[in-house]
Amino acid sequence: MTATLKTLPAWHEGELFIQRKLGVAERMEAIGQRVIRDHMPDQHRDFYAQLPFIVLGSVDPAGDPWATLLVGKPGFLSSPTPTRLDIAAHAEPGDPAGEGMRDGDPVGLLGIEMHTRRRNRMNGILTASGSGFRVDVDQSFGNCPRYIQLRDFAYAREPAEPSNAAVEVLPRLDAAARAMVAAADAFFVATYADRAERRQVDVSHRGGKAGFVRVAEDGTLTVPDFNGNLFFSTLGNIVLNGKAGLVFVDYESGDLLQMTGDAEVVLDSPEIAAFQGAERLWTFRPRRILRRAGALALRWSFRKEGWSPNSLMTGDWTEAAARLQAADLSKSWRPYRVTKIVDETPEIRSFHLQPADG
Repeated sequence: MTATLKTLPAWHEGELFIQRKLGVAERMEAIGQRVIRDHMPDQHRDFYAQLPFIVLGSVDPAGDPWATLLVGKPGFLSSPTPTRLDIAAHAEPGDPAGEGMRDGDPVGLLGIEMHTRRRNRMNGILTASGSGFRVDVDQSFGNCPRYIQLRDFAYAREPAEPSNAAVEVLPRLDAAARAMVAAADAFFVATYADRAERRQVDVSHRGGKAGFVRVAEDGTLTVPDFNGNLFFSTLGNIVLNGKAGLVFVDYESGDLLQMTGDAEVVLDSPEIAAFQGAERLWTFRPRRILRRAGALALRWSFRKEGWSPNSLMTGDWTEAAARLQAADLSKSWRPYRVTKIVDETPEIRSFHLQPADG
């Protein structure tokens, strides 16, 4: 860690709030001391160096978080020391995450390898350099492989070539954006916490079966939170300030749908039990939405039998709605109509019924 950064307790009050609610705070205190590091182990340093992209979370001057992807050829990420990661890439013009990538800005990083399901996270302080920037480590930790679908990558163009992607500002989620979200089996989310000493930014992966994100008529997104590592980095940050930045990727076209807005954690709702695998929910209401067509130099193909076994054990919102409806019907009288009467014997008569409400 750089000399200017004081090592902080592993968990802040937002994370502790949820851990205490679940009765795991004492256990997580010991785990946090062991797995939240102020440096990258050699395994992580080697891992970053082989990646073709990295997910970055930043916070713009208005205090809104954004998530984005930076692409390069393997080797564009390098770690000269355990406390430093060099990134030979820049945010493209029009990428809103670039507004929070100035000297001294805190950023969050997620290295994820979709063809192996490996992933590691890090947050730290950005310093610009000629070829890109470096990040000095604040916190570094590993992540489990759950809910990551297997995808193989290929380059559609050289990463150094500008995409010339048109930046489309959407006043609300249009039909194409809604369809993209509704079909997604993954997205990335940036959040942050303002601690007494400094700001820490996090960016993480969320995955499930296609349809695991619900889009309401007013544009509100509802996301199930499945069983995980109990860190609650994302949800803990949301508890503190109610903000999040999401990016959805069209893996076939390289399009990005980026949003920032207001988020809320839901710990008590009948929808939690109705959604298979959900242990909590959180909602997101976008305030600013950008679509950047063909922004990424990478394309991904879904691998045969690439579904995460963990994703397949979860549900979707259609199933959840059916469960809620069935639960409601089980608690109420339902009208039926007689469609047929059959005299089986002189003593027995059968009545054939159908629900009157369809």
